[in-house]
Parts: sequence; C-alpha cells; structure tokens
Amino acid sequence: MTKYLVSPSILSGDFADMGSSVKAIERWGGDLVHCDVMDGVYVKNLTFGMPMIAALRKVTTLPLDVHLMITEPERYVEEFVKAGADIVTFHVEASKDPLKTLRKIRSLGCKGGIVFNPDIPFEGYEYLADESDMILVMSVYAGKGGQSFIPETLDKVRAIRNYLTQKGLNVPIEIDGGVNEQNAAACREAGVTVLVAGSSVYKSDDPARTIRILQGLNGSSGQES
Repeated sequence: MTKYLVSPSILSGDFADMGSSVKAIERWGGDLVHCDVMDGVYVKNLTFGMPMIAALRKVTTLPLDVHLMITEPERYVEEFVKAGADIVTFHVEASKDPLKTLRKIRSLGCKGGIVFNPDIPFEGYEYLADESDMILVMSVYAGKGGQSFIPETLDKVRAIRNYLTQKGLNVPIEIDGGVNEQNAAACREAGVTVLVAGSSVYKSDDPARTIRILQGLNGSSGQES
C-alpha cells in the first residue's frame, strides 16, 4: 500500500511568526516542510535563504524539503545542506551541470532531486532519474504562490512514473502548485507520492483534515494501493 506524504509550503505561512507556522505542520499531521527559495533572478520573486532554513531546523524535527528556484544552484547547495536541509531540489535547466549538482548534494549526505516547470520536458533528462532521490513536477510555473493547478502536467507525471517503473527505480514523485482537496486524488492516481500544498492547507478551516484528505486518508478518497 502506497503511503502518500504531504509537504505544506511555508510560503503560505505567517512570515512574522514562521516558527509557529512550521510547528503547526507537525500538529496538523504534515510529513515534510516545503521551503521555497527564490532568488529574484531565476524567478521574479524573492523569499528567503540559508538563515531561514537554519532557523527552521531548530524548531522542527520534520524533514526540510528545500526547493531551490535559483540560478546556478550548484553555487549554494553546500550552504543549504549545512543549514539543515534534508532534501534539496533544483530546476534542471537552471544548473550548468545537473548531474554534477545532484552528485554534489548527495555527497554531502543530503537527498537530492530535480524539478521540472510545466514547459520543461522530462525527455532528455531521463539520465538523471537514477541519481535522484525525488522528482518534483511543477503543476504551476515556479515563482508565485496561489496559482491555479495545470491539469496537463499530470501527463508528465504519468510519463515519469512509467519510466521509473520500466527502469525499476523507486523514486518519489512530488507535485507542487495549486494542489488541493479537489485534485489530490487525480495527482495520486497519476503517480504522485508527495503532495506540496500551501494555500489549501494554511487557509483551510481545518488544516489537519485537509492534510488527511491530501494523504488519501480521509473521507471518500480512501488510501490507495
């Protein structure tokens, strides 16, 4: 039976009290803490960097799922690992040498993963799969919270899942962007095992219930095998 994980994005938390926002994830039953790092270059927005990751590391035992939306991530991955990241994912086209970047992250004792924006195909990057601990498919364009889910991105999830199955690779597929109670089942059915959710969790009237629904543990969605 597949266990589905939820990684609430602190981009939707309270930036004036981020410690409480992260502790709430534990209280609600979340599995990871999704940290969106934006540099104002690869994407237009700026968020936070290594000091925030180090601060969050002190207030939670949950894995820190650090998503780098930055240009040339290889320049900073060591610092993010030292700050306390448990997994570092980066956009394949933002790195000069994604394979080398993945290997660098993993050599530091951290899990490493690759990210695909909606307009970046998996084809041509398959060789990275067996060196990845996570493959993140963006269901919106990286750089801004609160966007609407792009259903067509599930075709990419299915293609990646089929490739992994054919190669016998047990790599989790994560999805990020506009994920909510209404589309979570479709994500899981397509092959997603880790769901990132920001607004749908933090703005929920009952965040714990929302997380259970995203995990497939609540109501009619049921946990899938």
